[in-house]
Amino acid sequence: MLAAIPYTTFPTIELGPLELRTFGLMVALGVLLGTWIAARNAERFGVPRDETYRVATWMVLAGIVGSRLTWAATHTESIEDPVDVVAIWEGGIQFSGGFIAALLVGLPMFRRWDRLLRWRILDGYALGLAIGLALGRVGCYAVGEHFGRTSDFLLATRYDGGEVREPALGDVPLLEGTTFHNTALYELLYLLGIFGALAAVVVRARRRGGEVAPGTVVGAFVAAYGVCRFLSDTLRVNDERVLRMTGAQWMCLVMVPAGLFILWKVRPRLAALAAAGAAGDGGAAEGGDEDVVAVAGAGAVADVGAIAVAVSVAEAVAGGVAVAVAVAVAGAE
Repeated sequence: MLAAIPYTTFPTIELGPLELRTFGLMVALGVLLGTWIAARNAERFGVPRDETYRVATWMVLAGIVGSRLTWAATHTESIEDPVDVVAIWEGGIQFSGGFIAALLVGLPMFRRWDRLLRWRILDGYALGLAIGLALGRVGCYAVGEHFGRTSDFLLATRYDGGEVREPALGDVPLLEGTTFHNTALYELLYLLGIFGALAAVVVRARRRGGEVAPGTVVGAFVAAYGVCRFLSDTLRVNDERVLRMTGAQWMCLVMVPAGLFILWKVRPRLAALAAAGAAGDGGAAEGGDEDVVAVAGAGAVADVGAIAVAVSVAEAVAGGVAVAVAVAVAGAE
C-alpha cells in the first residue's frame, strides 16, 4: 500500500459558543442547494419557485419518515428508548423505506403537470438531488458510518480516531490505523462526478440557445446512480442484507432498467413532442390513438423510475430540525 487517506471523524463543528452537528448541517446545505437548483430550473418553464419548494418539502419529509421508520424496524438492537426511533440527527436511515414513502407522496403531485412540463421539472430535481445527495454524504463521512471491508486500496481511508456510528467493520473491530473502504467517501466522489457531467450537458445545451431533451437528466441520473450505488454497496459490511444484497441494491435493480428505459424509449418521444410544440397538452392531439396509448404507457412506467431519483434524497435528507429549517429558509426566498 503506497498511501492511505487519513480519516478522523468530525461529528460536530464549533463556531464560537455554538456547536453544530455536522450531519444535520451538511444535510441542510444539501437540501437548500438542491432545491434552489430545481427551483431555478422549474422557473425557466413557468413554474413558480414556491411550487417547486412545496413539492420538494413534502417529498423530503416523506423520505425522512419512511427511511427512519424502516431503519428502526431493522435495527431494533440500536433502539433503547422511544427517542432513538426519531433521533435522525444521529444518522441511521434506510433507502427502501424512503423510496416507498416519497413515491406515495410525490407521484400525485407530479401528475398535476402535463407530461412535457413534468419531465422538465424532474430533470431539475435530478440535477439538484445529485449535488444535494453528495453534500449529505459529507455528513455521513463526518459521523463515521457506511463503512466497507478492510483494504489496502489506494483510496482506502486510515482510521486515526474520533467518534463513529459503526465501531466495527463487520466482525473486525475498528481500531486506529485500520485501513478500509469508506463508501461514504466513494459515494461523495461519484455523485460529484455525476452532477458535474449532467450540469455540463445542461449548460452546453443552454449556451446553444436550447434545452436538453426532457427526461435526459432524469434517465441519466437514475441509471448512473443505480449502477454506482449497486457497486459501492458490495463493499459495505454493516448493512442488513436479503439474499446477499442490501435494500439499496434491490432498489438499484429497478432504477437502472428504469433509467435506461427513460433514455431509450421515453426521451425520444418527449423530444418529438417538444419539437412539435405540443407541451400544452402532452402531445395527445398530435398523434393517433396507438401513439397516444404508447406515450401514456411509457410515461406511466417511467414516472415510477423518475420518482426513484427524487426519493433517493431520503439517503441525504436526515437532519431532523436542520432540514425543516433549511426548507423554511428556501421557501422564504
